[in-house]
Amino acid sequence: MNARAATARRKLIYLVTEDWYFWSHRLPMARAAREAGFEVAVATRVAQHGPRIEAEGFRVLPLSWQRRSINPAGALSAVAEIAALYRREAPDLVHHVAMKPVLLGGLAAGLAGVPAVVNALTGLGSAFIGTGGLKSRVAGAVARPLLRTLLKRPNSLTILQNDDDRQTLVAAGLLPDERAWIIRGSGVDTTHYQVLPEPPEPPVTVGCVARLLADKGVGPLVEAQQMLRTRGLDVRLLLAGTPDPENPTSVTQAELDRWAALPGVELPGHSADVRQVWARCHIAVLASRREGLPKSLLEAAACGRAIVATDVPGCREVAHAGENALLVPPDNAAALADALETLVRDAALRQRFGAASRRLVESDMASDRVGAKTVELYHRLLKFSQSGMAPVAEAS
Repeated sequence: MNARAATARRKLIYLVTEDWYFWSHRLPMARAAREAGFEVAVATRVAQHGPRIEAEGFRVLPLSWQRRSINPAGALSAVAEIAALYRREAPDLVHHVAMKPVLLGGLAAGLAGVPAVVNALTGLGSAFIGTGGLKSRVAGAVARPLLRTLLKRPNSLTILQNDDDRQTLVAAGLLPDERAWIIRGSGVDTTHYQVLPEPPEPPVTVGCVARLLADKGVGPLVEAQQMLRTRGLDVRLLLAGTPDPENPTSVTQAELDRWAALPGVELPGHSADVRQVWARCHIAVLASRREGLPKSLLEAAACGRAIVATDVPGCREVAHAGENALLVPPDNAAALADALETLVRDAALRQRFGAASRRLVESDMASDRVGAKTVELYHRLLKFSQSGMAPVAEAS
C-alpha cells in the first residue's frame, strides 16, 4: 500500500462486551471491513480470545467493564473509560454491538465527538420481553429514554436483525424509520459449514446449541423430549451449551443435574466446533422466547438441518414455516413435542426441509453477503457524516 493510500485508511472500532462474542459473531464482518480498507480495532473485555483476535491482525483495546452489571457507578465509570479510549484513538467510525455497548458506547461517543456511530441491536432481550425479573424491568426503564436520544442522533445508523424489532422500536418512538437497516445476523461461512449427511437412526437426535437460559426455552425442550419418549419414540436430545450466570434467566445447577439424569438427554457443554454437534443430529431446535437472529439456527441451516423453532421474532427469519421448519408457540412443551414428532417420523420431510435450509442461508445470510452490506452501510454513513446531511435509509 502506498503512503497516500495508507493515510486515507479510516479507523473503525468495534465495541463488544466480551472477546469471545466478537470472535464467534463479528470476525467475518471485521475481515470484510479490513478488506475494504478500514483499520480495525476491537474494544472489549479480554479473557481467552484476545490473542486470537490479535493474530487476525486486529488491535485489541482492553476494557474493564462487566457485561451484566447495571450499577450506576459502574456504568458511569464504563462511559468515562470508553470516552477516554475514543478520544485517544480518534476513530472515524465506531460500531457498537448489542444493547449495553449501544447505550454506554453511545454516551461515550457523544462525549468524545466520534464522527459516525453504528448501533447494532442483536435482539431486544429480557428488558423488552418482560422476563428476567425486577432487574430486567429496571434496565428496560433506563434503556428506553436513552435509546430515544441515542438512536436519533444525526451521525448514526442502527442495524437490526429482523423486521419485528425494527417495527417495535419505530412504533415506540425510539428509532426513526429512515435510520434503520435490516442486516440479517452475523452471517455464516458457507464454505466452513457444508451440508452434512444425517447420522444413522435410531435414535433420532434432536440438537439445540444455545446458552442454557429459560429465555432460550431449554426447559420446555427437555420436557418435550421426555414426552416423545413416553409416546414410545426413541429420541435423544443433545443440548450443547452452558449456563450464563450473569443472565437473570440462567438455568441452575440443580436443573442441570436433574436433566442429566433423564433418559436420552445429553449435556456435552460448550462445543468449540458446532459442526460436530450437527453431524450427530437429525433435527435442529430452538425454543427461544425472542431472538435477534439466532446464529445457532443459521449454522444448523447451513449444515442442511430441518428446524423446529418458536414462532417469535428472530427465529422466523431463519425458520420459515412449511419451507424448512415447523413453528410452535413459545413455552409450550406439548406443541414442541408434536412438531418434533412430525419430523422424527418423516425422514423425507426432514430431507426436504434440510435442503431448503441450505438454500435459504446461501440466498441472503452467507457471511460474505452480510459483510458486503455492512461495509456499504459504513461508507454511506461516513459520506453523509462528512457532508453534514442526514444518512440515507437502507437501499431496497
